[in-house]
Amino acid sequence: MRLSVEQLASFGEDGGLLHFVDTAFLSDNPDRVGVAVSGGGDSMALLHLAHCRAGLAGTTVEAVTIDHGLRAAAVDEAAMVADFCARRGIPHQTIRWDGTSAQGNLAAAGRDARYALIADWAKARDIGHVLLGHTEDDVAETFLMRLARKSGVDGLAMMDVRFEREGIVWARPLWQQTRAQLRDYLRRHDIVWADDPTNEDDNYERPKARKALAALARLGITTQTLKSVALNMSGARSALEHYTHEEARRLVTIESGDVVIACRPRPPVPSEVERRLWVAALQFIGQSKHAPRFSAMIDLHAGLNLTGKHTLAGCVVTQDDEALRFMREPNAVAGMVSALDTLWDGRWQIDGPHAPQLQVRALGEHIKDVRDWRETGLPRTSLMASPAVFDGDALIAAPVAGLQNGFEARIVPDFASFLLSR
Repeated sequence: MRLSVEQLASFGEDGGLLHFVDTAFLSDNPDRVGVAVSGGGDSMALLHLAHCRAGLAGTTVEAVTIDHGLRAAAVDEAAMVADFCARRGIPHQTIRWDGTSAQGNLAAAGRDARYALIADWAKARDIGHVLLGHTEDDVAETFLMRLARKSGVDGLAMMDVRFEREGIVWARPLWQQTRAQLRDYLRRHDIVWADDPTNEDDNYERPKARKALAALARLGITTQTLKSVALNMSGARSALEHYTHEEARRLVTIESGDVVIACRPRPPVPSEVERRLWVAALQFIGQSKHAPRFSAMIDLHAGLNLTGKHTLAGCVVTQDDEALRFMREPNAVAGMVSALDTLWDGRWQIDGPHAPQLQVRALGEHIKDVRDWRETGLPRTSLMASPAVFDGDALIAAPVAGLQNGFEARIVPDFASFLLSR
């Protein structure tokens, strides 16, 4: 149930903050809610608000802390959160993740790991909704950081207030509050929090953004200003997504897992919408959570113009006078093995007479054992990267290549559903 006006009023001057938490999931009214808590001021304020709301609504709140293992003090911060929860009867769990093992973009790796770990924790606790403590300051700082990276509309758009990921519904109810406002709230309620020293370390992007914001305030560029611009960018992103979906219906066809996009359509497609279609095709086939960099997309254009073929993000892209074809790169799936009852390469489902000894692997060089593969009309590269059923080294079926033997291969989900879920 939603809190009544009387219940919100009983919380005094902080009734407004409680209202934001109470309405975090809009029409959903979950009986069990999780809160991601680092020990910093933002998440501690959110946890206290969620706990107060649960007490008034008769629901349950639980907390989780991710210790990245990157700072010795993180152990003490997690212990502080655990003590806070223990004194209030809030179930809490600390999950350790070895952040030192991350590869590539450490910030992105850490973010992906946090979502995955929290989602696993939530599912194990029968929790379908999790609150995150991002604030107006986070929106503004992220805007500046992405501006420095020359981000486009998507990068500059405000983070989603509500979204689904890893099978969990997430919400950021305090996105309109400043960090200072939440610390005032904590002081009013005599609640301690931990300040991460890396927030003052100029070796990191976010502290630099905070200092830049302080300087920009003299020009009238405040956190509220940048939040408003980020919201405007969100509106522009929604419009672009709409027209991308419309053009996908007009120009895109799916051929046995390949994405085929018509060339030189009339009327022509705006360059940004075309770019979005290309990126979506790459992510759909390559199963990547992150879009290729702008420079990589320029290289893709150059490669296609030069040779009519280019490899990017685990995909092979070819171009002729009629269309672009986005295919899975055979080398990207060469070592990928799965059982018949699980998705292969994140999107292929094999239906047929299952047996425990059977495995799904890429067809690869076994295409030579499929006599009639040319009759499919599909490129050899595409078929080599398609799923096949093996019993040891023996090829049993290659459904996409035309060797059925009682098996079928289908894409889950389809491209249209993938576009809508992004």
